[in-house]
Amino acid sequence: MMNKSFLAALALGLATSTSAFAQTEIQWWHAMTGANNDVVNRLAEEFNASQKDYKVVTSYKGQYADNMNAGIAAFRAGNAPHILQVFEVGTATMMGAKGAIKPVGEMMKEAGEKFDPKAYLPAITGYYSTAKGEMLSFPFNSSSMVMWINKDALKKAGITEIPKTWPEVFEAGKKLKASGQNTCGFSNAWAPWALIEQFSAWHNVPMATKANGLDGFDTEMKFNSPLHVKHLQTLVDLQKDKTYDYSGRDSRSEGRFTSGECAIFLTSSGFYGNVKANAKFDFTSVPMPYYPDVKGAPQNSIIGGASLWVMGGKKPDEYKGVAKFFAFLSDTDRQAKLHQESGYLPITKAAYEKTKASGFYEKNPVLQTPLLELTNKEPTENSRGLRFGNMVQIRDVVSEEIEAALAGQKPAKDALDSAVARSNTILRQFERTVTK
Repeated sequence: MMNKSFLAALALGLATSTSAFAQTEIQWWHAMTGANNDVVNRLAEEFNASQKDYKVVTSYKGQYADNMNAGIAAFRAGNAPHILQVFEVGTATMMGAKGAIKPVGEMMKEAGEKFDPKAYLPAITGYYSTAKGEMLSFPFNSSSMVMWINKDALKKAGITEIPKTWPEVFEAGKKLKASGQNTCGFSNAWAPWALIEQFSAWHNVPMATKANGLDGFDTEMKFNSPLHVKHLQTLVDLQKDKTYDYSGRDSRSEGRFTSGECAIFLTSSGFYGNVKANAKFDFTSVPMPYYPDVKGAPQNSIIGGASLWVMGGKKPDEYKGVAKFFAFLSDTDRQAKLHQESGYLPITKAAYEKTKASGFYEKNPVLQTPLLELTNKEPTENSRGLRFGNMVQIRDVVSEEIEAALAGQKPAKDALDSAVARSNTILRQFERTVTK
């Protein structure tokens, strides 16, 4: 029969052994699909293998809007994840969700992790910081909108130079149609982002007052200008014979480019991983087109993609694990590799400089396209970025009105006038929720 002292020692040993291998789980909800989903999973696996105290568990929760809504609903129910990936236009909504978030700068400081906002690219940090420079969320998969080109299809259509301006794109679309691209000369994903948000910044025209919301919530939409109306009406006219063919509100249509159906396609630079894996033709990306008669165009693009928000109400040890994970993600070599493989921007200056110094862009110019766009000119009040409350709902309204115009249900001007009025109503509703 075993004596009591031996049993006590055995119990103590087991308890010590169990605690030594007990891990704190960090839940990360995201919206990445395809090649980018693989990147998310690999980053979590690499972090988990690098230490024993924490385990990052990834969960795909649908497209960006679905993921953000799921995270906010989970917070209200008391079971939010630790990390929530939110697309850039959700920034104001997350800022206005009182108690729902833990500011990243504050968390990193409390956890004792090295964190300098100045180490990150200014075009990115400015989007996710308060007016005082406090970083609210952690930049992760930042991107911009570029124009993807099927070089083989252009060659077949007799197009010898890649178009740079919108009139050149319209002409190329007609030639592509004539050469056999029957269902799509050119198109775009993310309709509100492409046709209103990026279009406005690239042409240095306001989408709204108050520096597009960055200088205050009491902003008024202005994207029904003559330039916006002219552009939408031109697309309406070209839609009739599929020279332009609408491809929806989000990224689910991007396969139209990789399949070869649409030879000119505007979407995120973060599409690179999927293009590289699936396109069976010679491709490249170039800056977005512009109207040459607009003074000062092109200006600079604004960032897209998403950042990682830390949800409120967690334990100090859990926040310590999140902080260690963010420090892991910020490593220069890791950021450079992530940028080079995924097409998303390097979030730190050091990662960008390392990639540039290695000669990578000479061999892979496609990955420098969004960086050239973002730094094309010093940002103005029209091109610093956007910060509108309830932006998910606003994008739906804008999409509805664009779709109505493209379907011939109303003129382009009426559609954009309606989109502006409806969006302003949504902004006033959001103001009331954050100023109570």
